[in-house]
Amino acid sequence: MSDTLYDLVIVGGGPAGAVATLYAKRAGLSVCIVDKETFPRDKICGDALSGKAVTILRELDLFDAIGDLPGAEIHTVTFGSPDNTLVDIDLTRSDQKDFLTGFVIRREILDNFLFSRAREVADTAIEGFSVKDVLRDGETVCGVTGTNALGETVELRGKVVLGADGFNSVIARKLDLYSHDTEHLVVALRCYYKGVKGLTDQIELHYVDEVIPGYFWIFPLEDDYANIGIGMLHEYIKGGNIDLKVALKNAMNSDAFKARFADAEPMEEPIGWNLPVGSKHRKNHGNGFMLLGDAAGLIDPFTGEGIGNAFYSAKFAVETAKAAIDAGTIDEAALSAYDRKLWDE
Repeated sequence: MSDTLYDLVIVGGGPAGAVATLYAKRAGLSVCIVDKETFPRDKICGDALSGKAVTILRELDLFDAIGDLPGAEIHTVTFGSPDNTLVDIDLTRSDQKDFLTGFVIRREILDNFLFSRAREVADTAIEGFSVKDVLRDGETVCGVTGTNALGETVELRGKVVLGADGFNSVIARKLDLYSHDTEHLVVALRCYYKGVKGLTDQIELHYVDEVIPGYFWIFPLEDDYANIGIGMLHEYIKGGNIDLKVALKNAMNSDAFKARFADAEPMEEPIGWNLPVGSKHRKNHGNGFMLLGDAAGLIDPFTGEGIGNAFYSAKFAVETAKAAIDAGTIDEAALSAYDRKLWDE
C-alpha cells in the first residue's frame, strides 16, 4: 500500500496518459502514472499523427523531437472513392501552421518516446502494473488497486483518477461504463509491408468496394516500410460474416492497387484491434474520475484517427482536474467541464 496521495493517478501510459502527465507537471500537479506493459511495446494502430496531434506536440515543445524519430513526414492526405477518383489535400497550403505537416511513426517508437518524457517528470511511474479495481471513498473514485511486476498488491491513491487505458479500459469496466456497441465500433487490421510502390509524403484513405462501409489505408513509414490496413464497422462484419483478412487481400489485389503490391512483402501477420468511434457521445467522467482517448471512445469515425483526440482529451482532463482540485471539489459536476471542452473541440 502506498501512503502517498497524488493529485492524479493516471492509468495507461500511451499517448493520452503520457501527454496528460506532461500537462499535469506543467500545471504543478503531482502524478503517478502506471501501465500494464513495459516500454517499448507495440500498439496496433494506423500510426498517423494529424494536425490535431501536431498542435499539442508544439504546445509541449515536442515537435522537433518527434520529427527526429524514425518515420515519415506527411504533407498530403489523399482520399479515394470507390471508382478510384482521388482527392489530394495539400497540407502545406493550410493557413494553420500546425496543419502543414503530419507524421507516420510506429507506435512502438512514438509511445516509448512519449512515455520516456512522462517518466522523466512524473512523481511515480510504474511499468508492469496491472490495475484490478478502482478504490472508492463512498461514491467517489479515489485511486486504484493492482499488482506490480513482482506480483505484489499495491494501492495507489489520487484526488482524481484518469483512465487512459484503451478501448478495453479496466477503469471504464469497473465503473460500468464499458459497452460493446457494434453500431459505434470499428474493427481494423494492420499489417506492416515492405516494397509497396508509389509511397510518397502522403497518407492515403481509400473508400473502396472491398471494404465499404469502411476504409483501406496506405501509410508510408521509414526504410521503404508501410502501414497497410482496413477498418470496417463491426455490425457489418458480423452481419455479413466478413473475414477482414480476406477483405484486405481483396483490396490489395483489386485493379486499382494490384500493381502497387506486386512486389510487396508482408513483415508480419495482419493483426486486429477494436476502435470505439466518436459517433456516439459516451459518458466520460464522474465523481473523482475522467476517461481519456480510446477509453472514452474518441476515435474519428471517418478517418479512424485517435491520437489527436487522445492528446486533446489529456489536455482538457488536466485543465479540469487542476481547476477542480484548486476549488476543493472533484465531484461529477465539477469534472463535467471536461466533457464540455472535449466535445466543443
